Amino acid sequence: MLIATTPGVPGYRIKRVIGIVHGMTARTRGIGGRFLASIQTAFGGEVSAFTRELEKAKSEAIERMKDEARKLGANAVIGVDLETTEVFEAVVLVSAHGTAVEIEPEEKTE
Repeated sequence: MLIATTPGVPGYRIKRVIGIVHGMTARTRGIGGRFLASIQTAFGGEVSAFTRELEKAKSEAIERMKDEARKLGANAVIGVDLETTEVFEAVVLVSAHGTAVEIEPEEKTE
């Protein structure tokens, strides 16, 4: 399945627009991860424990969005956007949404 943040895909034409699809996940760090993050915060720089969790959450949200698109018969999702929101203390919601479409290669003219 092709995923793009753009409204179209060069070399392909949109055969059918299916509709909006989304995927989301809520993540939190366990007590060990929060402890490690507090140590890293004290010294400055990247908090790798949270970065890893956000990467996992992003991948999970995208996969859920792709699964929804597949179930609807799409072979691509365009206009993809990712959002991250803190919903409770130490709980982060990651959401992916876009437009499920069926695309096909453009015919080449010579």
